[in-house]
Amino acid sequence: MACNDDSAAEPVVTREELHLRQIEMRGYRRNDGLFEVSARLVDRKTHDFTPPGGARLVAAQTPIHDLGVTLMFDKDMIVREVHTFIQSHPYAPCQGGGDTLQTLVGLRIGPGWNAEVRKRLPSGDTCTHLKELLGPLASAAYQTMVTERPSRFSERDEQGKPRKIDSCHAYGASRELVKALWPEYHTLKKM
Repeated sequence: MACNDDSAAEPVVTREELHLRQIEMRGYRRNDGLFEVSARLVDRKTHDFTPPGGARLVAAQTPIHDLGVTLMFDKDMIVREVHTFIQSHPYAPCQGGGDTLQTLVGLRIGPGWNAEVRKRLPSGDTCTHLKELLGPLASAAYQTMVTERPSRFSERDEQGKPRKIDSCHAYGASRELVKALWPEYHTLKKM
């Protein structure tokens, strides 16, 4: 039986887009034996915008931020070079916000990456947006290397347990994937 009582109807919710952030990441194999991952972040407003404390007006759909970082690394995931660009920015001093990323040269992309990035890149000296890209960029580097380093899949810890177990949701010890690949390490899901 249909209800015709309009007072019981849910209110219609409308949305107005105010901001668009686009992030694109790509991974490459280079002909010099190195690999690279690059990230680009672009922010736009749907309306004219003056950054807080700023003196300039940024027209609707004009990038407020258009910036990026590229990491070159070797097969052992050691960062060999870092390049940044800041094409659009809200404030004049933003231009120098990528300089501190040179401290990443020599750092291994792997466990502890995010903690070391925070340690090496003080917030007051580094562009926040470039710094924010580095966590997902490390993940993109791993994805880039999946076919280049297939032996990593079978790595085991000191007790012989595959390192992939519990590395993500799909490889959770109680999941079917672990049961199929490593039944001796499969555990029942805890309730």
